[in-house]
Amino acid sequence: AIIVYRLPWTWKCSKLLMKFIHAGLNTIAMILAIVSMVAVFEFHNARNIPNMYSLHSWIGLTAVIFYSLQLFLGFAVFLLPFAPVPLRAALMPIHVYSGLTIFATVIATALMGITEKLIFSLKNPAYSASPPEATFVNCLGLLLVIFGALILWMASRPHWKRPPEENAKVLGPIGGTPEGTEAESTMADGSNADKSDLRISSEAARKQNLKLDEAGQRSTM
Repeated sequence: AIIVYRLPWTWKCSKLLMKFIHAGLNTIAMILAIVSMVAVFEFHNARNIPNMYSLHSWIGLTAVIFYSLQLFLGFAVFLLPFAPVPLRAALMPIHVYSGLTIFATVIATALMGITEKLIFSLKNPAYSASPPEATFVNCLGLLLVIFGALILWMASRPHWKRPPEENAKVLGPIGGTPEGTEAESTMADGSNADKSDLRISSEAARKQNLKLDEAGQRSTM
């Protein structure tokens, strides 16, 4: 969902379609997160395991809560056509930063979860003995880190950013100037100034020649 706007082969699709895909993927992820949390609590209750005692559970629940808020505000502000444009512009940097932060938090939560599971599950041989299960899950953790770093890299590179819509270039704000107009105006002003200077210089030279002619006539007389 984070990189759905960053994929070059999606730039030809409409922005509205990309918004629906972005919202749909986040909705699916939210449903899966809720199902996972319900399964964890039911498993703990069935095995008489205490709930919400580890750092993994604290950060995981915090990520789910903030993710639900992020999803709700995203629907209300960016998908529904009721929010004013200045509000969207003001909240967009916060929305992007929150999404990246929640994503990184989820990666950290997964790493803590698989480590906790290995410590509790591997008894003979223990996790410290590096059995094949430990090696496999450690490699999985490294892949999660690489995956998270790749997504964050794609989301932070300017050349992966979706180009602006064509109609946004044509229909600029009232009183505003499209891109390049300022430079063109500066060039035009500079050209006009050069022409004015040339005209003034020519006029001064003409007057100087007239004065010289008058002086020559007077000296002759």
